[in-house]
Amino acid sequence: MRIARWMGEPSPMDNHKGALRGSPNPFAGIVFLLTLSAVAGLMLPISNASAQQAAPAVSEGTEVKLMQPPGEAGAPISITYQDALDRARKNDPTFIAAVLDAKIAHEDRIQTRNEMLPQITATSQYLGTQGDGGKISDGRFVTNDGIHIYRDWGVYSQNLSPALLLGTGYKKAKAAEAMSNAKAEIARRGLTATVSKNFYALAVAQRKFASAQQALEQSRHFLDITQSSEHQGQSARSDTLKAEIQSRIQVAAYDEARLALEEARLNLAVMLFPTFNENFTVVDDLDMTQALPGFSDIQAMAEKENPDMRVAVETARQADLDVTLAKTAFLPTLTVETDYGIEANCFATRCARSSFPEIGVVPNVGYFLTAALNIPVWDWGTLRSKLHQAQYKQQEAKSLLSQEQRLKVSELYSAYNEAAIARNAVEEAHKTSDLATESLRLVNLRYEGGASPATEVVDAENQLLTARNGYIDAQARYRAAVAALQTITGSF
Repeated sequence: MRIARWMGEPSPMDNHKGALRGSPNPFAGIVFLLTLSAVAGLMLPISNASAQQAAPAVSEGTEVKLMQPPGEAGAPISITYQDALDRARKNDPTFIAAVLDAKIAHEDRIQTRNEMLPQITATSQYLGTQGDGGKISDGRFVTNDGIHIYRDWGVYSQNLSPALLLGTGYKKAKAAEAMSNAKAEIARRGLTATVSKNFYALAVAQRKFASAQQALEQSRHFLDITQSSEHQGQSARSDTLKAEIQSRIQVAAYDEARLALEEARLNLAVMLFPTFNENFTVVDDLDMTQALPGFSDIQAMAEKENPDMRVAVETARQADLDVTLAKTAFLPTLTVETDYGIEANCFATRCARSSFPEIGVVPNVGYFLTAALNIPVWDWGTLRSKLHQAQYKQQEAKSLLSQEQRLKVSELYSAYNEAAIARNAVEEAHKTSDLATESLRLVNLRYEGGASPATEVVDAENQLLTARNGYIDAQARYRAAVAALQTITGSF
């Protein structure tokens, strides 16, 4: 009867007060009271049983089974943040391609440098000419001085072009190598930011899963308290319903946190292993908050270590060298080639020549020098068109360099401010989480003492879960902000 009044339902006694007052027979009223008491005694156990059936224990619910790929046998691998970086750099195709491009550019620079040096080659030939039956001593080909000719030369050649003398090609190859190295650094820093995002996404998912577990246990504990109080007639049915609703909400939040944990693990596993493997755990170092240097130090690091700026600078430098190459193409080119060795009718240092047998034996070893001066005279304007083309590319590169400089300065200020705000948010969120924990403890004590309603307990539980997740998100945000800042400045 007391529970019916707390639930706002009319009491059977209230419905029959008028009947008692208006009854002409006093014994009828007594009989009615006895009958009503008996019915109430029978209905009370039924009411308690129905209440227990309406509020089943959430812990007895069927847990959703998540589908997971088969992992490798054995204990899970424990991976730190540095381990994750090392593994990702061995598996990421974009980073590997950038590193290989830098190595290719290095070999191009070596080849371009070697092309500036004199080239020495050796050649050995035998030239057999069809004879004329002994009538002509040097055979049927007038260019040869005998039927048998042996040629054994060491060849020394050198191209003395203006581009070679200025070293333009080599400088351009060095600029290309520097640009490739800068692009490899960009890829490395970009990969670092991506790994940091996925690594700490898994760490955050682990923490939120643990927080969801704790919130679920707290909601079930509160549900047990309200059910026990209701059975003892010390609390209203509405308190139990409120606690059960909160518990079921936390079950759903727990399932979502478990799903987020598995998805974060899958995303990171793709980056770390050459063959798919989900049998690993990450070392959570979110509490080891990295210090943020002063802005003057950050600015100095950005000026020296920013790879995007290096790419823009080397691109502009290449454009300048292309203009220089286009201008030197108008100048003459001198080519010198020296051959030293033998070209004789016998394979020896001395022998008689077939065309002059009367002279006798003469030396065979000697040199042959060729010097050629090539002067461009007329090409229908092709060289001038190439010069204009190079100048247009030079203007474009300078414009991009100027824009890159302005953009990087803006990104530096923005990234540093983001990191500073995120760092302060971590401290505030940590304090908020501590306050929410203490608030829930006090509210639980007040409720058990009958001084607080159930809604206040539920609100405190929700506040604590929100504060914990906010603290976790603040830590992840700061890590992401530091990773973004380091893509501009390098590691600090």
